[in-house]
Amino acid sequence: MEKYKTAEEALEIVKSGDRVFIHGSAATPVHLVKALQARHKELRRVELVSITTMGDLNFESPEWGDSFFFNSLFVSASTRKVANSLNGDYVPVFLSEIPQLFERGKLPIDVALIQVSPPDVHGYCSLGTSVDIARSAVDHARHVIAQVNPRMPRTHGDGFVHLRDIDALVGYEMELPELKYDGGGEIVEKIGRNVASLIEDGATLQLGIGNIPDQVLKNLTGHRDLGLHTEMMSDGVIPLIRSGVINNRCKKLNPGVSVTSFMNGTRELFDFVDDNPEVRVMDIGYVNDTSVIRQNPKVAAINSAIEIDLTGQVCADSMGTFQYSGIGGQMDFIRGAWLSRGGLPIIAMPSVTSTGISRIVPFLQQGAGVVTTRGHVHWVVTEYGKVDLFGMNLKQRAQALIGLAHPEHREWLDRAFAKRFGKGELVG
Repeated sequence: MEKYKTAEEALEIVKSGDRVFIHGSAATPVHLVKALQARHKELRRVELVSITTMGDLNFESPEWGDSFFFNSLFVSASTRKVANSLNGDYVPVFLSEIPQLFERGKLPIDVALIQVSPPDVHGYCSLGTSVDIARSAVDHARHVIAQVNPRMPRTHGDGFVHLRDIDALVGYEMELPELKYDGGGEIVEKIGRNVASLIEDGATLQLGIGNIPDQVLKNLTGHRDLGLHTEMMSDGVIPLIRSGVINNRCKKLNPGVSVTSFMNGTRELFDFVDDNPEVRVMDIGYVNDTSVIRQNPKVAAINSAIEIDLTGQVCADSMGTFQYSGIGGQMDFIRGAWLSRGGLPIIAMPSVTSTGISRIVPFLQQGAGVVTTRGHVHWVVTEYGKVDLFGMNLKQRAQALIGLAHPEHREWLDRAFAKRFGKGELVG
């Protein structure tokens, strides 16, 4: 087929000043990105746009400073340094609204670099593990270059792309980057149990990234008729789907089907979703739309935080002014869950960092971003318990959150409480 080219031939279409979209997460087209980076001497100010990227990639080389500018829509480990440098930056945006950046011409895409499964007999490839914002990028890019990888699963949903809509195909087989959680230890196990105790039979689950959601899933084996409508899917859901705990029977939208927008996990997960009609991988503009989320019953949205202040403001994307991750879909689901019948918006986190610093603080660090406002926050869970802040005044919230803090930090937080609110008796 004449569309098949080498990576070098396909990438000749990229010119200085272009904006290039990079497919993200496990679908990151590592081979294409490395071939593009190899052209750095002849390119100037090519803007790279992506959410999380994975795989053996380096975006930090000083020699690429004049060649590439990384404009991140969600900062990840491989882009954290460049996003906080002169050669990169971060766009604060809800995950559900990123497609509109492409559709409305706010970030017009010149070239989209994607990774797909081989075409089927009808000429359709699949975006596989990551449909998310890639669906919109492909639909609105002037040019599309696809790394065709037999190791990419063919998933059902919104991810099909016909050969006629791809300008160049680059065949390259490689293992997809994998992500496996280590369990997180005793503290995370306690948090997992605390969160799971809030979830009722018939609930619809949304799970963020990390050990805590994975531990929650391990504590749901005795539940019945759970559903899955989540931006991200990991290995932890596989035993629950296979056992029938997750059967999506009670969902109003997409009954009988687990819905996600992208997945991070191991080869077991990629094989599980391959041509599996029980799993639908869909556009992030649909999955994370609050008007969609709210239609399912008892949505339990489980997300995390870097720190939370005594009034309930949640920082989940930065450490002071240092951009650590992004807004992502936290607010999409925190709000969507609350609007669903019997919904549970949950912020779950260890009470301290790995170095013992309290995550519950009198004030967020200077420069920190508020991802979930104190008007949107509801349940907060640590290893020391759980509390629903809805309806509490500022003093009540502060005392409730101090009760979730590590005991070694409660005296310090009590002093901060007294300095701010005084020592009088609580009202209400």
